[in-house]
Amino acid sequence: MIEIRFHGRGGQGAVTASRIIAIAAYEEGKYSQAIPMYGTERRGAPLTAFVRIDDVRVRERELVHNPGISIVLDPLIAKEQSVVDNLLPGGLVILNSKDEPKDVKLGGDFKIATVDATTIALETLGRPITNTAILGAFAKVTGLISVVNRDGFEEELPWQDRRDEHRRCQEELR
Repeated sequence: MIEIRFHGRGGQGAVTASRIIAIAAYEEGKYSQAIPMYGTERRGAPLTAFVRIDDVRVRERELVHNPGISIVLDPLIAKEQSVVDNLLPGGLVILNSKDEPKDVKLGGDFKIATVDATTIALETLGRPITNTAILGAFAKVTGLISVVNRDGFEEELPWQDRRDEHRRCQEELR
C-alpha cells in the first residue's frame, strides 16, 4: 500500500489534491482513499490530508502514520514543522520550492523532488493555489498514476483552468 501525506495551508487545495489523487487512482483501476484531517483550521492555517492507494481494497480508516510520500504545498511549512516525521526510510518528499533538491536539508534518508509550484500557479491562475501544480509533479515523479487524469480533475476542479499549471509542473520538476 502507498500512503501519502499532504502538508499545506487552508485555501491551498491540499484536501482537494488528496481527493484528486484518490479519484485518479480509482479511475486507473486501483483502490484508494482520501482522508482530510480537519480541526479548527481556517484559510492560511496549517493542515494535513492523506491518501492511500493499493491494488486491494483499502480497509484502514485511521490517519496515515508512516507515509512513503510527503507532499508539501507551502515551502514555509517545511521550515515551521517537520514534514518528514515518520516518513518511511527512502521515502519521497515533493516540495514546493525554488531550491534545487540538493540544497534542501530535511535530514534523513529521503528522496527529494522540488518544483516552484507557487510561481507556476501565479503565472497560470493568477493565484497562489498550488495543488494542481504539485499534482503534475506527483504524477511525473512517482509514476503511481500515469497522469492525474482528466476525470479526477473534473470531479473536483475545472480541467481547462488547470491544464497549463499541471503541464508546466511536470516540465519544471527537479
